[in-house]
Amino acid sequence: MSQRILVCNSQMPFLWGGAEILAESLVEELAKRDFEVELVRLPFSMASRRALLESALAWRLLDVTAVEEKTIDRVICTRFPSYLVRHPRKVVWLVHQVRQIYDLRGTHYSNFDDSPRDERVVEMVHTMDRRSLSEARRRFAISQNVAGRLERHLGLTAESLYPPSKLAPRLSPGPESNKSGDYVFSAGRLVQPKRFELLIRAMPHAPGVRCVIAGRGPEREQLEALAEQLGVADRLELPGWVSDDELVSYYRDCLAVFYAPFDEDYGYVTIEAFKAGKPVLTTSDAGGVLEFVVDGENGYVCEAGADAALGRRMAALAADRELASRLGAAGEGAVADIDWDHVIARLTE
Repeated sequence: MSQRILVCNSQMPFLWGGAEILAESLVEELAKRDFEVELVRLPFSMASRRALLESALAWRLLDVTAVEEKTIDRVICTRFPSYLVRHPRKVVWLVHQVRQIYDLRGTHYSNFDDSPRDERVVEMVHTMDRRSLSEARRRFAISQNVAGRLERHLGLTAESLYPPSKLAPRLSPGPESNKSGDYVFSAGRLVQPKRFELLIRAMPHAPGVRCVIAGRGPEREQLEALAEQLGVADRLELPGWVSDDELVSYYRDCLAVFYAPFDEDYGYVTIEAFKAGKPVLTTSDAGGVLEFVVDGENGYVCEAGADAALGRRMAALAADRELASRLGAAGEGAVADIDWDHVIARLTE
């Protein structure tokens, strides 16, 4: 008899990103292998400190050991606070904790300060995280970067287990994919931590190179204003949300892919670029992206804010399409072993 599994994932309503894709893909892949599986989502809010703690309490109060007298054999929890759920066979595949309380605290990406109120909330979350994550029979993390944060802040270890991209079967570094178009492509939510402004600031140093950034978010107007200010608006395309078919086409036809969020957890974009045979341009503080990109071998790693250096790399790739194709083809090996069979086997053994 197959295992009955619940995949637990928290979600901020109306926001959609990598964590949601991961949870849905995991459910689909488990079902393909004849597991009886359901996705359980609860809304998560950081509108206030109280809302954050209440979101955590909601998971803690859930009883998921059985549903209508049918035993749940295992739960697989992903990001905070879903892993607070109680179950004797809890497995954690950690996407991330509340980064504003951990590694982002003290940066302009976090609104938690050193006030007594915030100190109390931080201490409470640390205590909840340490206890609930310690309960897990096995702990995995979606990257070495996420596993490293967990050990650094809470002293808990986790095995790195990379999630495959759902687009991977449709991307390949074949001849058609390597025709190297005339634009640098990037994708993601248009929010500050994704730092798409770094790409736009590099554009004046790469004359003639177009850039396409797919995604939607609150930073769109700022990015458009920056492009106008720098005189590159006529070479920048912001198509907004695009379908999977369009994403595959953008990857297939681009010159290279830019992906340089601040200390990214993992980053599907890197995996998808290499699957499509495209070199990746990133920065030395991009976190999980650096587990795959090697400077000069399958892409380029620049310093964040080194606009001219990044622009020169873009221009060099545009001027030498053979170089772009060679670097892109070299990336495939870095992601070749990322597959669902391995992931499912580790999560369900």
